[in-house]
Amino acid sequence: MKACVVGAGAIGGILAARLAHAGHEVSAIARGAHLQAIQERGLTLKWAGEQFTVDIRATSDASDMEPQDYVILTVKAPALPGIAPSLMPLLGPQTTIVTAMNGVPWWFCHALTGPLAGRTLSSTDPNGLLGETLTRDRLLGCVVHAGASVPEPGVVDHAAGNQFIVGDAGRHLSAPASVLAEALTNAGLNGRTSDDIHGEIWMKLIGNMGMGPICALTGATLVGLARDADVRPIAAAMMQEAMNVGNALGLPMDMSVEARIDLGAELGEFKPSILQDLERDRPLEIDAMVTVVSEMGEIAGVQTPTIDTVLALLRGRARRAGLY
Repeated sequence: MKACVVGAGAIGGILAARLAHAGHEVSAIARGAHLQAIQERGLTLKWAGEQFTVDIRATSDASDMEPQDYVILTVKAPALPGIAPSLMPLLGPQTTIVTAMNGVPWWFCHALTGPLAGRTLSSTDPNGLLGETLTRDRLLGCVVHAGASVPEPGVVDHAAGNQFIVGDAGRHLSAPASVLAEALTNAGLNGRTSDDIHGEIWMKLIGNMGMGPICALTGATLVGLARDADVRPIAAAMMQEAMNVGNALGLPMDMSVEARIDLGAELGEFKPSILQDLERDRPLEIDAMVTVVSEMGEIAGVQTPTIDTVLALLRGRARRAGLY
């Protein structure tokens, strides 16, 4: 299998390292010191007290590459519109695009019924560029339940979790999804397929949307938020509003709000990605993770006052830091 990971940071680094270590032909699009380190010393993955290093092709320019079997997108959502046109050299007639990113992807509404059917959400694809450039017949979502960080250039440190759920954007089981899930499992990851990847995305989103912004505003870890009697109710209120939106749009979540918070807390003293980004002066994934729920609420006619309030605070915090 020939795969290119676009954005070989924490999660992308896990995927690239594991697949390469299993013998697949893996390349990566990266930048800066991380790219230089991968080119000079390889990509190192630390996992459960062990580590290994793989040599992979790495570049900042997709034109250095040829068409792939899989193009796995792991970049931050704000960066994707800017780089999407440059990814064309990676795409051939049989290429499958995989979104392994936080939040709601641009293609989310395309196979849905009801009020969202066929819509392009301005919070996920504001100018329609992604839909025009990247939407194709072979399109998968990959929901990642894992935590990792990049402690130094060229090194990825796995923290917790090992679940990679793959599903077709067309809401059916497909051969590309099965092949990728099997490859991930054979590479030492817990890969599985789902015929409802939209539901899996929504399930993760509710947790990210409810806990991530509160952690970013307070500096709390996931378990710290769960144990804080002052802020946990705010996160719970956000999640309940999101669940109300989902119920109105045919995206129910088969888990209580309190159970969802406790599930996130199982990652322990882990900082969600949006807090890591804030601390490292990286643009925050506000629109794909939070604004999108507010937008969907407007479409569904469901009020989201807590989400809207926290969203305003988060935008203000990010603007002051030059990250939104």
